[in-house]
Formats: sequence, structure tokens, C-alpha cells
Amino acid sequence: MNEQLPSNYSQGSVPAWEVRDHPMWIDGEPVSSFSGQWRTVENPAHRERVIARVPAGTEVDVNRAVLTARAAFPAWRALHFTGRSKALLAIADELEARAEEFARLTALDTGNALRTQARPEATTMVALFRYFAGIAGEVKGTTLPAGENQLQYTRLEPLGVVAAILPWNSPLMIAAFKVPAALAAGNTVIMKAADDAPLTILLLAEVCNKHLPPGVVNALTGRGSVIGEALAQHPGVDKVSFTGSTEVGRGVAATAGARLAHMSLELGGKNPSIVFPDAVDDELLDGLLLASRFTRQGQSCTAGSRLFLHQDIYDGVLTRLSAKLGALRVGDPLDEASDMGAIINAKQHASINNYLDEGRATAGMKAVLGGNAPIDGALTEGYYHLPTVFSGGRNDFRLSREEIFGPVLVAIPWRDTAEVIRMANDSNYGLAAYVWSHNLDDALNTAHQIEAGWVQVNQGGGQVVGQSYGGYKQSGMGREVSLEGMLAGFTQTKQINVRLRGTAHG
Repeated sequence: MNEQLPSNYSQGSVPAWEVRDHPMWIDGEPVSSFSGQWRTVENPAHRERVIARVPAGTEVDVNRAVLTARAAFPAWRALHFTGRSKALLAIADELEARAEEFARLTALDTGNALRTQARPEATTMVALFRYFAGIAGEVKGTTLPAGENQLQYTRLEPLGVVAAILPWNSPLMIAAFKVPAALAAGNTVIMKAADDAPLTILLLAEVCNKHLPPGVVNALTGRGSVIGEALAQHPGVDKVSFTGSTEVGRGVAATAGARLAHMSLELGGKNPSIVFPDAVDDELLDGLLLASRFTRQGQSCTAGSRLFLHQDIYDGVLTRLSAKLGALRVGDPLDEASDMGAIINAKQHASINNYLDEGRATAGMKAVLGGNAPIDGALTEGYYHLPTVFSGGRNDFRLSREEIFGPVLVAIPWRDTAEVIRMANDSNYGLAAYVWSHNLDDALNTAHQIEAGWVQVNQGGGQVVGQSYGGYKQSGMGREVSLEGMLAGFTQTKQINVRLRGTAHG
């Protein structure tokens, strides 16, 4: 093997590999599965290197977790909101104290780079637990003026048992979108950890169970086709909150919908990033880098992977952006110097390879950056991909329509504003979008016409604590990360009408 490293490879120190068993959490206790079987967890940065074992959960484990969560629900629901808030703040304090531990485990578990993704994810998790602790008291109803002899009011009541089915790309952050909101509203929770990245979720469950009554937060591991399916169809689960691919989300929706369970779905995206000619400056390039989500290996539902560049600036921006993306250092996720880490697993790595092959073979398209997976050197030890930018794209190409979930950007030229808005909206997805213009009219008029649940103007960062986050079309249903998301997603409204006796006189 040729041991010469790519110029943007960062050689990190490899930790000592100790294969540990990480239990599930049911009824406040660490447990193995009913079957007694275990599944191995691999490190994406080192092919087939086992770093842990987790229980291979079964339908029996799901049933036990549901019964436990149902048993814990009445007391947790009845607890005054200040008690729930206090518990969430205690969890947040411990999560903050152990943030580096969570960050390093995230890098090991998911392949996300420690500095650029894993630490920010741990920080966001802490902030969300604190945020929902602070708004627990906002779960309240309204009164309706209805005459002297009528009292008409509403109560917002928790749904019951919430199944939070979590993805592998940002498991901690997505868990924090769901779990503290559900708890603050008075629900109990069962987390289903992703098959390929379960370790941080099990650690989160351990921390939660130090500060909560038994059964309020449970965590299961095992195949999605087993555990996820069983949760979606279980009559004791009142709400299914799923984040993952649109394909899997359809199946979850069909199963949960068959019994008319509450559900929210945060699914895929093929997000447009529209650049007007007046927006070209250094801030644009920094923003496009953020929007590309390349520091997450493109493994983000909100990645701005369709880059619509105005024809007048197309070549210049593409050259400068490709140079900036090409300078990202790809390497060991635990190395502080790495900007990008590893792809989650062999299947996803091969899927990205297939898209790269198609891009190179598509007439009119050209890889102005990357275009191949590493074929020699240290990067072949793990599931790595270098940043790739294709020029000459069209909105009807497969690479422009399907969610690749890798560090692949397709640049598409445009001239007319109406045309680019039409192309941006010509997608089955509608999760996020980015608009770049210093002309306020152009920026906002475009933002208002884009069919997406989250539009950023002249910035490309991640979700902000307190914002309303969710998608249009096949990117899902429901909202998270906000007061609106907590109330709409984890409570139900009860209307109460009371007839009062006539007012006494004298």
C-alpha cells in the first residue's frame, strides 16, 4: 500500500481500544436484553474495529420498557412543573460537567470530528436541557370570555409515553430536541438508539436516571426493524417522534398511523443554497462552508447540497469555494486538527461512492474538487471521503434530487430569480434553504417563496435553541427545538366548560 497521505489528512492519536459492554436502561436500571444476545459497535475511523457491545433488544424488552414508562407516567405528570424543571437542570449540570466525555464518545461512536462537530453537539445538548427546564411552566391553557355564568378554559396535558427514535448522524443533539421537551411537558420517554451510534444515548440515559424517578427515561438498543417497529406499533406508546430518512419515516408513519398514534417526523432534505451576484465576499464563502455541512461529512438533513450560483459569479465563486473546501483537513475524529471525520459505516461509504461514479459519468458535470474516495494512504483505514464539488449540474440530475448524505455539492447556474425559485422548489423535500444577497428585497422575497420549513438569509449555521424547526413536504411533519414544538408535539388540549350558579345578592 502506498503510505503517502493526502495533503488534507490529519494524523491523530489512536486511543487504547477496550471493548466494553454498554447496557440498556429500563426502570432506572442498566439491563441486558431478554435474549441475552449482544451486538457489536464499530468505530467508523477504523474499518471493522469493534469498540463496544450493546444488547440486541427484542420485542420483550420493548414491552417491558413501555410498561415501565406507563407505570412512571402518573407520578411524573402530577409533579409540579418546578419539580420537573429542577430535575432537568440537574441533568443539564451533569451533562455540562461531563461534556468532554460526551464529545469524545460522540467522535468515537459516530466518526464526527471532535473539534468541529462533537463538542458543539455536546454543548447544544446542555443548552436544550436548560431551555426546556426554563419553559416547563409554559405548559398552560387559556380561558374564554363566555358570560357571567360560564367558565370556559383549556388544559394542556401530556400525551403519555413518548418513543424517541434517534438517528446516527447527530444522536445527542437530536435526543436533546426530543427528550427534555417531552419531559418538561410531563411525558415519560423511551429512547431508541441508532444501530450504528448507540453509545452516547446509553450514556445520556445513565445521566438522566441519576436525577429522575425510575421509568421516566428508558433507552433501548437493537435493530430498527425490531425495536423501532415494535415501538411504533405498541398500543402503550402514545407518541412516536422519529428522526431519520424519508424512506424509513414512511414505514414508521404507516405503522404508528394505523393505530392513530401521535407522531412527528423529521426526515430528509435536498436543500437549496441560492447565491445572488451582489453577495460575493469572504463572509459568503464562510457561510457556504457552514451550509454545506462538510464538517459533518455532509451527513446532515439540513446540508445545502444544491448550490444555485448566478451565472455572472458562477466560475469565480466555484473556484474560491472549492479551494476553501479542499483545505479542510480530513482525518481521525479524535484529532484536534481534523475538520472532517469519517462516514458512519461501510454501506453509507459505498452509497456515496456510487453517487460519485454517477457524477463523473454524467455528461456536462465535472468534479472541480474531489470526485473519488481515497484509494491509498491512512484514510483507507476508515470510512473516509474527501470533499467533492461538481460543476455543470442540472436540477433534474439524480445527484441534484436525491439525498446523498455525504460531502458532495452540486453547483447549478441560474439567471432569472423566478427560475431559481422554481428550481429550488422543484423537489420532494422542504426542510431547509439558504439565500445569499445584500439586497433586502431580493433576499426576503426569495425566502418567502421558498417551500421549506427553515430558511436562513446570509448565514449557514445550525439550529438555534428556541427556534421552530421542522420541514415541509416529504421532509416531515411537526416542529422541534422550541416552545411551539413542545406544546404542539408533546401535549394535548382539553376543553372544560362549567356552568356557574347565579351571582348571589345581598
